[in-house]
Amino acid sequence: MKAVILAAGEGTRMRPLTYTRPKVMLPVANRPILEHLVRELCAVGIREFIMVVGYHDEQVRDYFQHGEKWDVRIEYVNQRSQLGTADALRQLQQLAGARFLVVNGDAILRRDDLAGFLKSRGNAMGVYEVSNPRGLGVVETDGKKLVRIYEKTDNPPSRLANIGLYLFNQEIFAAIADTPQSLRGEYEITDSIQLLVERGWPVWCRPISYWLDLSRPWDLLSANEQLLKDLPEENRGEIEPGAYIKGPVQIGEHSLVRSGSYIEGPVIIGAHCDIGPHCFIRPATTIGDHCHIGAGVELKNSIVMRGSKIPHLNYVGDSVIGADCNLGAGTIIANLKLDKKNIMIEGVDTGRRKLGAIMGDHVEVGINASINVGCVIGNNTLIGPGAVASGVIAPRSRRF
Repeated sequence: MKAVILAAGEGTRMRPLTYTRPKVMLPVANRPILEHLVRELCAVGIREFIMVVGYHDEQVRDYFQHGEKWDVRIEYVNQRSQLGTADALRQLQQLAGARFLVVNGDAILRRDDLAGFLKSRGNAMGVYEVSNPRGLGVVETDGKKLVRIYEKTDNPPSRLANIGLYLFNQEIFAAIADTPQSLRGEYEITDSIQLLVERGWPVWCRPISYWLDLSRPWDLLSANEQLLKDLPEENRGEIEPGAYIKGPVQIGEHSLVRSGSYIEGPVIIGAHCDIGPHCFIRPATTIGDHCHIGAGVELKNSIVMRGSKIPHLNYVGDSVIGADCNLGAGTIIANLKLDKKNIMIEGVDTGRRKLGAIMGDHVEVGINASINVGCVIGNNTLIGPGAVASGVIAPRSRRF
């Protein structure tokens, strides 16, 4: 069986992190979201993949190539215009085979669930019971049979979320051919599935026990925490005498942990990193390749992407730091409001009492700058010495 992975979209709600990369290539536990999915599918015996790519497709192609690293075969279909999931599938009817798996590329799932799902009969979709279904697509069922799919609605009729996991026979393509454009101007696979139901083809809903919903940038932090829970220890770098490692910590090739550093796992440090001396890296932190975390720096529950530098007397907590950023000496990122209430960003409740900055790529911060809770900083922005940054800052801004 082939697995079709839908990986063509930008993920606009993940901006500014997706201005320079597709959502599926955002790192969680130091791997792209899409790689976690590929690994879980490999574990249940999938060896042939079709990746539908579009936005910044070169990044997916360059990273995965033809699948040799994972001992699989990967084909690519380019969706030049983002016209919806049904439009994406329409382009690969001749490639998919008589029966095939379809999954959103930003889904984080577990192999046990996938193995059970692959045993489903007929056309099937994965569902997950959520505590709050607002903002999610949900389904109405009669026993295990699908009755109706509802796109995001203010009054969801159930708590069974559609997680973007499907098993199809070839009849789905007849439904796709008759699928009209949605109000968003796209051809939605959910509308095609509804057509199947209305034409008398049963679609079975199979409960999934584990699913991480990655809709907003701060969701990456929750996913990072989850995926680090069972982290095995691994040291492929160098640890100087006087550095202290506690708990599960992974250190990549050619990385150096200098004397006086205190690292409390679970923590992942990528390759070619320079860590310390005398820094404190706290649990649930991941640091990408070619990063520098220097003297007097404290990092906590954060994602630091490739090539970023946090070198002198900085505090970064509960934050996502994009690629190739540089924080000047004394830069502090706040992560807790004085009233201890949940942090709101542009009217959206993040659900988090602790949230620092969401920082795009190539952000430069001057010395002694202060970044307030829930600050979103666009790519290529300059924050001047001693400046206070708050709210949502557009890309290429200057704050002095």
